Amino acid sequence: MNYFIDVILPIPLQKLFTYKITEAEASFLKKGMRVAVEFGKSKIYTALVYRIHNNPPVAYEAKDIYQILDEKPIVTNEQLKHWDWISEYYLCALGEVFRAAMPSAFLLESETIISLKTGVINEDDLSNDEFLIFEALQHQQQLTVNQIIQILDKKNVFPIIKELITKKVIEIKEQIYEQYKPKLVKYIRLSSPWNTPDKLPVLLENLKRAKKQREVILNYFQLAATTSNVKASALQKIANSSSAVLNSLVEKNILEFYFIQTDRIHFLGKTIQLKKLTAPQEVALNTIKTIFKSKQTVLLKGITSSGKTEIYTHLIKETLDKGKQVLYLLPEIALTTQLISRLEAFFGNQLSVFHSRYSMNERIEVWNNTLLQKKKAQLILGARSSLFLPFSNLGLIIIDEEHETSFKQFDPSPRYHARDAAIVLANYHQAKVLLGSATPSIESYYNAQQGKYGFVELNERYKNILLPEIELVDIKEKHRKKRMTGHFSDRLIECIKEALEHKEQVILFQNRRGYAPVIECETCGVSPQCPHCDVSLTFHSYRKELKCHYCGYTKTIPTNCDACGSEKLNTKGFGTEQIEMELQHLFPETKVGRMDFDTTRGKYGYQKIISMFQQQEIDILVGTQMLSKGLDFANVSLVGIMNADNLLNFPDFRAHEKSYQLMVQVAGRAGRSHKQGKVIIQTFNPYHQILQQVSTNSYEKMFKEQLDERWQYHYPPFYRLIKITLKHKDYKRVDEAANWLAKSFTLIFKSNALGPSTPSVGRIRNYFIRNIIIKVPQKQSLKATKKHILNVKNSFQAIKEFRAVRFNIDVDNY
Repeated sequence: MNYFIDVILPIPLQKLFTYKITEAEASFLKKGMRVAVEFGKSKIYTALVYRIHNNPPVAYEAKDIYQILDEKPIVTNEQLKHWDWISEYYLCALGEVFRAAMPSAFLLESETIISLKTGVINEDDLSNDEFLIFEALQHQQQLTVNQIIQILDKKNVFPIIKELITKKVIEIKEQIYEQYKPKLVKYIRLSSPWNTPDKLPVLLENLKRAKKQREVILNYFQLAATTSNVKASALQKIANSSSAVLNSLVEKNILEFYFIQTDRIHFLGKTIQLKKLTAPQEVALNTIKTIFKSKQTVLLKGITSSGKTEIYTHLIKETLDKGKQVLYLLPEIALTTQLISRLEAFFGNQLSVFHSRYSMNERIEVWNNTLLQKKKAQLILGARSSLFLPFSNLGLIIIDEEHETSFKQFDPSPRYHARDAAIVLANYHQAKVLLGSATPSIESYYNAQQGKYGFVELNERYKNILLPEIELVDIKEKHRKKRMTGHFSDRLIECIKEALEHKEQVILFQNRRGYAPVIECETCGVSPQCPHCDVSLTFHSYRKELKCHYCGYTKTIPTNCDACGSEKLNTKGFGTEQIEMELQHLFPETKVGRMDFDTTRGKYGYQKIISMFQQQEIDILVGTQMLSKGLDFANVSLVGIMNADNLLNFPDFRAHEKSYQLMVQVAGRAGRSHKQGKVIIQTFNPYHQILQQVSTNSYEKMFKEQLDERWQYHYPPFYRLIKITLKHKDYKRVDEAANWLAKSFTLIFKSNALGPSTPSVGRIRNYFIRNIIIKVPQKQSLKATKKHILNVKNSFQAIKEFRAVRFNIDVDNY
């Protein structure tokens, strides 16, 4: 009988590929194990076994697999079901889900190895470059592509390699290598001839003349009395010795080294009792538990600083006590920094953290611990990527700040939403989902109102502290009366002074990084543009450079205008850098910190700034939206929003909803522990409906108004949205492609196909962009709609002129 496997390759293939296996391999292989396979031009890929069967492929002859890489499955059946759903729902290939889900070290890489062919070779037939490679292979048995690039000092060496293969001079093969390296800690112990108490006097006598070695042995016995395994580094430190002394004792066969594999990250095992809940928290917790008996998902709407985290910790403890795993999803890595210490105090070494700032090896270890259900991976705290971990006994998923757009993956594919994907994952595990937010997304709140989700409300702040007092400052009027100092109104300066006098801290929010978004010539009005994108370059004062925030292009700041040569260059608008500099001028004795993408690079970037602010080493913290998300600072009494209008005036149907959420969340950072806080919102339009709703904390009013608008203009939650994005470096080509596609979709979907349209930034990284939006009414089959879209996509890609145009599909693109 013939045996075959269908595998998932980490590339965007529309179908699974089939390979031949032997009967012995068939008895050993299981679904979810990795194999190395050859695909394409002798390229070796890591593939995942999806199915084992007896049916040969029809369109091609199945190849043999190259190698089996695992002894046991590293992906669970529930994971594969979940990947299937993501692939089907978000219209992407299984290979794209596989690549996104797996830590890169699991996707073993192959390296092309070049060696000489046996036989007679005519050197006169070789070109200069070919002869150089031939000569190098006389001295070395094999070369890699990178080594050939260095030998020839050329970037493109593949045509030369191809020619040598044609001339039968060389042959190539692929060599697979493992990327993950386990962390090994070096320990030391007595060699077996000396490992008995009666041999100790003899040993010390032998080392009478080697004082340093004798000292090391005495210190070894001292350490061995307190610990079962003696670290080589600890012994070296306590004996005040060098590694050379230890090595000489090993050479004399007195001591020997051994290694123990260990995880790179440890959390302490000490735990404290959970905090006692207040009466409103207790009621909320009991209501959630009651609803969980009949519903899978519950939305907890708790105002800022109401103590939602305390409720989460009690639910986590109950789930862990049942022997089940918990996934705690957060929208920002910045939030994990503060939450780790709180959860570690309660759950000790049951906690693991998983996000992109951790190294590849650290993520591999969390993956393996989760797969094996180790005690240290019972509670996983992480960003959206932690959704893909191999849970086998999941009991609860908590999605904190569920309204955040950071839960949506926009690029690359799969373009999934972690909140929605988590609810589906919970369904496969029969687990419960708790969505938490002070300002729920309109879709989640609507689902709760329709009875799809359970709903619990928490309207009291912890210890009954009042919500912050919100004051709108009309900066148009302040400018007219000349009461502005830079970008600060007299009222905001007065409140900052008052807070600093009381030794309290201040947070200032400006949702734009850099010094100024535009530098403009006062003579001709021209501003420096990015050569690769349709945007102005942002001025960064700290680095004295202009930078594009889309492609990363930088250039030094010009001394005069590139267009007219004028030296009169001026900045327009302002970012966090400019606010920081103005504060240092206004309050020279005050310590000012900045928290944005530029200052939080590196693994511990967030941790450093947050801990400095918590320890009151920073008096005023300026930041972008990463400041708004659930951070808890006890001593903050004042929050200032520098310019509310740039949040409101954004070309997006969710602009008003997002503005409300962002401002309420930022305002919630004030007055969290002792007294009522204060929030100053600077705006040119204080009578805007959203600002009025923020000032009165009227979520219900905002929800009703936005829902009416969504119904009127056919937007979620009443209609689903699917966005098609086309990209190409040729403007004419992408324009023709977008028009052809729009006509095709209009024939099928009539008025529910909108576009093509050019986004606000119409060119990024030299690619011109066109968008088409398809609206799907509630009565229309989503499955049938997606089928039509894929049919049109296949027809589109069959046209030769359009084949090179990038075609991206984004389901629920908000």
